[in-house]
This record gives sequence, C-alpha cells and structure tokens, in this order.
Amino acid sequence: MANKKVLLVYSGGLDTSICIPLMREEYGYSDVVTVTIDVGQDAADIAQAEEKAKIMKTEHYTVDAKEDFAKLFCWPAVQANGDYQGYPMSTSIARPLIAQKAVEMARQVGVTDFAHGCTGKGNDQYRIEFGIRALMPEATIHAPVRERNMTRTWEIDYAQKKNVPIQQSLNKIWSIDENLWGRSIEGGRLEEPDFAPPEEIFKWTSSIDKAAAKPSAVTIGFKNGVPVSLNGETFSPATLIQKVNMLAGQHGIGRIDVMEDRMMGLKVRENYECPGATVFLKAHKALENLVLTREEIRMKALIDQEWSRLAYEGLWWDPLKEDLEAFIASTQRRVTGEVKLSLYKGQPTVVGRNSPWALYSEDLASFDTTTFDQRESTGAVKNFGLQSRMYHQIRSKMEREM
Repeated sequence: MANKKVLLVYSGGLDTSICIPLMREEYGYSDVVTVTIDVGQDAADIAQAEEKAKIMKTEHYTVDAKEDFAKLFCWPAVQANGDYQGYPMSTSIARPLIAQKAVEMARQVGVTDFAHGCTGKGNDQYRIEFGIRALMPEATIHAPVRERNMTRTWEIDYAQKKNVPIQQSLNKIWSIDENLWGRSIEGGRLEEPDFAPPEEIFKWTSSIDKAAAKPSAVTIGFKNGVPVSLNGETFSPATLIQKVNMLAGQHGIGRIDVMEDRMMGLKVRENYECPGATVFLKAHKALENLVLTREEIRMKALIDQEWSRLAYEGLWWDPLKEDLEAFIASTQRRVTGEVKLSLYKGQPTVVGRNSPWALYSEDLASFDTTTFDQRESTGAVKNFGLQSRMYHQIRSKMEREM
C-alpha cells in the first residue's frame, strides 16, 4: 500500500476505538490520524476521545466546529423548517460538516485514505461517505464494522484482546449522539417499541412534573429567517442555541419519541431531546405565517419537505438542495421580526409576533371597520365552487338514472 497513513473520523466510542488497531494490523496502515469534530457534544466526550487517542498513540486533532455548525447547518434548517417524521433533525445535519472538516484535516496532513466506525445498518454510512467523496473524489474509504459484519460482542472481545480502553463504552447502556441541535438516544430496552423511556436517558430536559412551576416569557428575534436574538440581546449562533436549549429544557420542551424509517428501510425506535430546536422552529413558522402569502406558504411546505429529505440523507451538496435553497432564500428576505412565546410544561406557545413586512392589516381584518366593503364579496361568494356545484347536480342525476 503506497499510502501508509489513514485518517479516522473518531468519536471515542467502541466502534471507532477498535478501528485504530484494525487499521494498523488488518489494513496495513502504519500511521493512524484521528480527528474529533466538536459540534456541541458533551465536553466530557471530547476529553475522553482525546485521552483514548493519546493512550493508543495516534496523531490526534480536535476541531471546534460549533459556530460553523450553528451558522451553516442549524440556521438553514430553521429557514427550511427542517423536520423528519416529526422531529427536528440533529444528527443528520451534523454529519456533512463532520465529513467536511475531516476532508479539510486530511488535506492538511496529506491523507487521502479515510476510515469511520459506521455500521451497515444505519444512515451515517451514507452521510459520511457522500460528504467525503463529494469533497475529495480521490478518497479511499474504509468501514471496518460494516465490511467485517461485526457484532457488538465481537467488538468488545476484540477491544479487550487489543487493550483498547472501552470501560466507559461498556458502562453505557444507551447509544447517544449529541450536538448543539439535539440529542438522539437509542439502544438497550429502547429498542422495544412498547418500553417507556426511563428518566435517566434525558439530560437536557426536565420531566413535566419536575419542570419549572411558572411559565417563562421569551422573545426570539429573526433577520431573514435566521434567529439573531433572545429577549432583545444578540448572541453568536452557537451561544444563542445553547441559551435557548437551557431555557426550554427547564420547561420539559423537546422530548420526542418516534418510530423512525431509516434509509435502509429499517424501522427503529428513537428518542430525541431538542428543546431549543423545537422553540426556534415554532417561532420561525409563526413569523412566516405573518409575512408570507398563502401561496408561498403552501409551496414552501412542499419545498421544506423535500429539503428535509435531502438533509436527512446527508445530501448536503446535492444540486437539487441548492435549487430548493434558492427558493427558500427568496422567501426568507421578509422573515424578519420578533416572536413572543410562553414556555411552560412541555409546550412553547406563540403569544405574539411582529414584523415590518407583515401582510396583516388590522384595518382590513377588524369586524369594527368598513374599509373592506363586505358588499363586494357577494358576487365572489355566489360563484364560489361553481364547478363543484355543477358536478353535484350531475351526480345526483346520474344516480337517479342508474
């Protein structure tokens, strides 16, 4: 093998940790470069990955990508009302950025060979590999867990034989993926569709019975469809998301339990915590309803759904996605203003909204004004549904004659 150096996209968990000795002993790489991309996961997980990489003597890098993730991935998801089967996408929109940063690091250290720990059953293999190949077509990619059809039992046994530090992985009952936009929790008894999620799986949100006793009033400011402020104070994108996560989490907002259809066709049970994302998306849609026309809202719902499908599949650099975003960007030029919400007992309730581009006119809509001459509606109402009425008459005649 001409190139003896490989870059491993490294989380520090069991799957990626066993890839280190595998790359050296089974795939023939003398040098393993590990890179961990910080998209807002627990700081302890970042530190654990760094410590494991040090123990296993890899050339390790940690890339802080939180602000890039918030600005370039979370905010576009807000503009597109990003949702897959009833939950705000978090893991899926982080994977393209992880692939992008891995490619940037590979170019920096002079590597064209990659490895990752994705299984052959999940979505991430598609997302990671598409991103790497889109940005580095000449890349060679290894997926040992998939290629060797590994089981968790085999992985644990192999790790113990090779002195891979995995005690924390063994102690973890649940499989958790975390970033700024949300936490996904699966595995263990959560694989049973009728098993009630235990309170221990949640970290960002309070249970409803332990949630704050009084509601919190918050105001989210938007500019061109992007959140920019909380209660009148501006923050960087990542900080704004973290603050709203904390506020909404105190009120038990953002717990979602779904049966999800993966790209492979498998149904899986997933639990999510996405307090901030839930609030941002609720506020954004309320502001869109104030400033966009009925036909824009109708068409954008279709565009948003297709954007979300592409984002879920990790096709971040697909030309269709760029085309859809051109339409979305055009609508977002007017999505500027503020939305007031009440956060309480698991629900973010919109209680007010304002925008300089509102299509609402109190003078026209009020029951107490005569600016809108009601008499002019008579002809429109008389002819409304004309063809449907004609069809109803014809159907009645057909039924009598049959």
